[in-house]
Amino acid sequence: MKWPRLGAHGHTVGVDADRLTQVIADVAAGRLAPDDAVAQLRRLPFADLGYARVDHHRALRQGQPEAVYGPGKSVAHVVGIVGELIDNGTGPVIVTRVSPEQADAVLTAHPDGQAHGTTLVWRPNPPTRSERIIIAAAGTADLGVADECAAVLAAYGFAPSRLTDVGVAGIHRLLPHVDALAEADAVVAIAGMEGALASVVGGLTAAPVIAVPTSVGYGSSFEGVTALLAMLSSCASGVTVVGIDNGFGAACAVARLLGRRKL
Repeated sequence: MKWPRLGAHGHTVGVDADRLTQVIADVAAGRLAPDDAVAQLRRLPFADLGYARVDHHRALRQGQPEAVYGPGKSVAHVVGIVGELIDNGTGPVIVTRVSPEQADAVLTAHPDGQAHGTTLVWRPNPPTRSERIIIAAAGTADLGVADECAAVLAAYGFAPSRLTDVGVAGIHRLLPHVDALAEADAVVAIAGMEGALASVVGGLTAAPVIAVPTSVGYGSSFEGVTALLAMLSSCASGVTVVGIDNGFGAACAVARLLGRRKL
């Protein structure tokens, strides 16, 4: 057995737990010498495209495959990286923050993708995860970040519930959902302005709360810095905070918190 095998363009094919298990089984069955297996495992497989080194080993190390961040990349780069991940990788392929031009080109080149706002997904996992996840967005202006978070969680096989427009300026809109928050396995609280929703949610549930400040707000919100600092200073103990507008990061944090099962 030769492992890792090579794709059509000579790139190393992705390594996941199934392929690693096959190597171990081949050693146990005598089809592969232990020294050969060790030599192969010393290599951390990636595909060198010239403009990017696509990390096919990430799913094995982290439980989550590499995702593609759209801003700053040319249309050709996004198309090429997605093609490498689809052809030679494993697990979901996720692209975040795509421009309309990037989205049109990559979906034309790889038409099986699904668009969720500015997030594109290929090969999503089936919705088999049973954990109860709630994504609570303070205002309608925060929905783009909530959509990104929901799309990434769905790609990983979760089925999050959504609470929309439940910010503290009308706290009575959140109160009917107190029981659901108390029963949740994880909650993502997304808010701009003063970011107070994270503290309120953190005081209503024992579940891990991932707070996402957004760049929504008037001048003194400083494009999300006020919400970020407020969430970092939350009086609700144990609230975890990701970067401004980082719905993707919040989804990945939830996936890590809820276990190391293959995503």
